Amino acid sequence: MIHMAATDVRIVPMQREHLGDVHRIDEQVYPKPWSLSLFRQELALTESRVYVVAQVDGQLVGHAGMMLAAGEGHITTVAVDPSWQGRGVASRLLLELHRRAIERGVTAMTLEVRVSNQRAIDLYRRFGYAPAGIRRNYYSEEGEDALIMWAHDVHQPAHAERLAAIERELDGAAPQRGASDGDARRADAGEGDDA
Repeated sequence: MIHMAATDVRIVPMQREHLGDVHRIDEQVYPKPWSLSLFRQELALTESRVYVVAQVDGQLVGHAGMMLAAGEGHITTVAVDPSWQGRGVASRLLLELHRRAIERGVTAMTLEVRVSNQRAIDLYRRFGYAPAGIRRNYYSEEGEDALIMWAHDVHQPAHAERLAAIERELDGAAPQRGASDGDARRADAGEGDDA
């Protein structure tokens, strides 16, 4: 197994040529992966969707996406190849989605995550998400509930400081004095995440 740090991860916009690898990862981490045609449809919606992939030495190791509407961002998917989980890939993907959302005027972000996926819930808390409700039987293939989480005021300086602290930690830098990371992934955004 190769042990590369999160700093070796490159985040780039998802393109059609990435879809084979995106689907390969989805099949490994989701009980019911999106189809290639659904991803193609999502990629065509450039005004209201943002999809990115994580690459290491040209190998696609993860992807994430969000829908934008009415000043809000909805994380629709976060998935990391199982062999790359736990190395900060999901954090890098979320950093990129948050920055792109803010660039587009988003003030709040939301997502759904399986109530059983504590690792993903912890990751989202790190990004400022807080539980806001439950969607009963949301993951119908397994009859599991989804935890609805929201991060508000993502356009404010405090959130930018949170993102900068997370990035410094991923880069292996010591936290700056006074910096804090606060607490401490279709809506099945948490299924394939890593912390």
